[in-house]
Amino acid sequence: MFIIKYKKIFIIISMALVLLSISSLFVFGLNIGIDFKGGALSEIVYKTERPAPESLSKNLAALNLGAILLQPTGELGYIVKSRSLNDSEHTSLLKTLSQDGANALTETNFNSIGPSVGRELTRKAIVAIVLISLAIICFIAFSFRKVSRPSALGRQGVASWRYGLIAIVTLLHDVAIPIGLFVVLSHYYGAELDTLFVVAVLTILGLSVSDTIVIFDRIRENLKNQTTAKINFAEIVGLSLEQSYVRSISTSFTVILVLLALFFFGPVTTKYFALMLTTGMFFGTYSSIFLASPLLVLVEEWQNKK
Repeated sequence: MFIIKYKKIFIIISMALVLLSISSLFVFGLNIGIDFKGGALSEIVYKTERPAPESLSKNLAALNLGAILLQPTGELGYIVKSRSLNDSEHTSLLKTLSQDGANALTETNFNSIGPSVGRELTRKAIVAIVLISLAIICFIAFSFRKVSRPSALGRQGVASWRYGLIAIVTLLHDVAIPIGLFVVLSHYYGAELDTLFVVAVLTILGLSVSDTIVIFDRIRENLKNQTTAKINFAEIVGLSLEQSYVRSISTSFTVILVLLALFFFGPVTTKYFALMLTTGMFFGTYSSIFLASPLLVLVEEWQNKK
């Protein structure tokens, strides 16, 4: 009952973190990658020694191709991101990267994405997130349709659709905080918003809601149980948390261990992806225990006062 007793403190903490994340988004903005704004991406590997990025950046600036991002990969390679390039500009870029032939290199991959493709990806990403959110509300509302009956104490139960709405509120919390972290990484370390970012957000949505549903399901079972049906709603929620929080934390901890291994030992291109998922898993577990359940109790108390 400790969590339910101090529910307002935990809710305030969550609100503060979300507001901080939203504020950072408005202050710093996001560094949009070529997947959404269009541009060119080239992967190169040097034969012997990889030049320092400082010396390459100085030479690349003389090409007047706009901002060019050099991202080290492997031991001898770079991922080079720039605006869309024509054939002559592409040739000049490779010549400069090879330092006029002084360092032999091989271009292993080259992709060019137009602005129209970027806009289409943006639209599809937004549609996917909205549809998943609506599907979660409908699923939870249907699954918990029998828990909104009056309790044995004569109190009206929390409506099933409010379980779904609270789940969405916690999902917004779980997504907003990793996005805030990504904004900081984008501002200070040049992290770019790309398709992996969208995959991370959708993955966080799926992983986070599973924890919340586990605890909600335990609440539903205790509401139906004849032994616990006669105690008040806050005590039922507290009992449900005691019965399920160890499982939730243990499951999330094992996933976080794998994600941390990917972050420290995986390729450079997936580091920010792994870090976002790790943050999402941590705060997803936090929200299912310290936010979703206290919000249920607050809603029930508000209904009774009303």
